Amino acid sequence: MIYREAGQFKTSYAADQAIFPIRLDRWGMLVTLFVAFFVIPVVANEYWLLSILVPFLVFSLAAIGLNILTGYAGQLSLGTGGFMACGAFAAYKLSTAFPELNILIVFLLSGGVAAAVGVLFGLPSLRIKGFYLAVATLAAQFFLIWMFNKFGWFNNYSPSGVISAPPRALFGDFYVTGASASPVAKYLFLLGFVAVMALIAKNLTRCKIGRSWMAIRDMDIAAEIIGIRPLMAKLSAFAISSFFIGIAGAMWAFIYTGSVEALAFDINRSFQVLFMIIIGGLGSILGSFLGAAFIVLLPILLNNVPGLIGWQIPVDMIAHLEFMIFGALIIFFLIVEPHGLARLWQIAKEKMRLWPFPY
Repeated sequence: MIYREAGQFKTSYAADQAIFPIRLDRWGMLVTLFVAFFVIPVVANEYWLLSILVPFLVFSLAAIGLNILTGYAGQLSLGTGGFMACGAFAAYKLSTAFPELNILIVFLLSGGVAAAVGVLFGLPSLRIKGFYLAVATLAAQFFLIWMFNKFGWFNNYSPSGVISAPPRALFGDFYVTGASASPVAKYLFLLGFVAVMALIAKNLTRCKIGRSWMAIRDMDIAAEIIGIRPLMAKLSAFAISSFFIGIAGAMWAFIYTGSVEALAFDINRSFQVLFMIIIGGLGSILGSFLGAAFIVLLPILLNNVPGLIGWQIPVDMIAHLEFMIFGALIIFFLIVEPHGLARLWQIAKEKMRLWPFPY
């Protein structure tokens, strides 16, 4: 069949270590990027761009960040929402205090602020792990949300506590935040940024620091014996993970909702991102995108499919069904396929490479 590695010769170590060693995979990725950048902005309407694709991209970036920490480094975290809030409020303070800063610089600096906070709350990981670490990060989640609600300095002493993200342009009149930004501009900016960040994350997991994360995840004592420093490995995982999550929080507030509000990043947001990497696949960049797509699309399907087939289901029942399906799928993947949708896709590709021969 067409999905074969036979006949595709590699003449260098760089070719052997390529992210997509099979030619069909490279062509598939190029076609996907072409459709995402050039076809979707033309054919998609405002609803698809702002209500489906934009949150999908933001959640994908947050899921990549959490996957670095939990999937690759093995450090369980329930503070994703708090770190997203750090990025959102840092971006707001930076954009209002320094209005001349480019919005891209604002997002990167807000990720740096979230990374510093992540390292601070990651210090307990040097002495505790597992569920104890999860409780410590859960405490960070509650503390951060309480702090942003308690102190008016973070929202410039707004009486309501809800503040609007200021309009900012990437260059010239190409606005990506605020009412002046078009849906296509928001989508293209997010798509380009997330694509670059995903490539960086993929290469990080393939280099020395990524191998140290996976060694700590698999057996931290053995990793320390062979020379890996747990201090650097764990804190770097918290820093890079929080950097990605902080940028996702800033983009959630500035590009998706247009407002900065602490309640938008409560504990439910942390569980939502955790469900994404469990369903999509722990320790997989592709799984982060698959999990985000599943979580974003499932409520839409539950709201629209029953009407298409003639079923009249109350709205509250649909909300309950959503939670029930989430729970059932999490149990299913934990028992049947712990590596999630990404592993199922990998198995399907392996079967395609061997078909029609027995295996």
